[in-house]
Amino acid sequence: MKVGNKIKNFKAEMTGEKNFNLSDYSGQHIVIYFYPRDNTPGCTSEGEDFRDNFKIFTKKKTKIFGVSKDSLKSHDGFKDKFNFPFELISDPDEKICKLFDVIKEKSMYGKKYMGIERSTFLIGPDGKLLKEWRKVKVKGHVTEVISSIN
Repeated sequence: MKVGNKIKNFKAEMTGEKNFNLSDYSGQHIVIYFYPRDNTPGCTSEGEDFRDNFKIFTKKKTKIFGVSKDSLKSHDGFKDKFNFPFELISDPDEKICKLFDVIKEKSMYGKKYMGIERSTFLIGPDGKLLKEWRKVKVKGHVTEVISSIN
């Protein structure tokens, strides 16, 4: 997926017993951020940063969605625990992760495994990819995303 390319429509289940359909958000900016796991320190901090800046995104007519492979039940608990005002998308079969090419080889305690690389994508009102951030470092990231939305 390259900046400037139109994102292929996709559908998925998300929190709040809702279904996500990319085409439903035509005409708006969309931020889709991928994170490894619910209730882990980095993922919690990232979600809190998006939450704490939610009003700014709303003023910029931008919807936020978080995506991980966690179950809807896990997402619902994570969202409720930290009062996230946006929905979380469950991608247990990695279809969306593969569409955005965020499954990468990772290493923990010397063991290699495949997992989600923390990444964020900004999609324009026309459905085209405006910007992508890969290997995201949480601190300062949300501010950078905000500054990229016109």
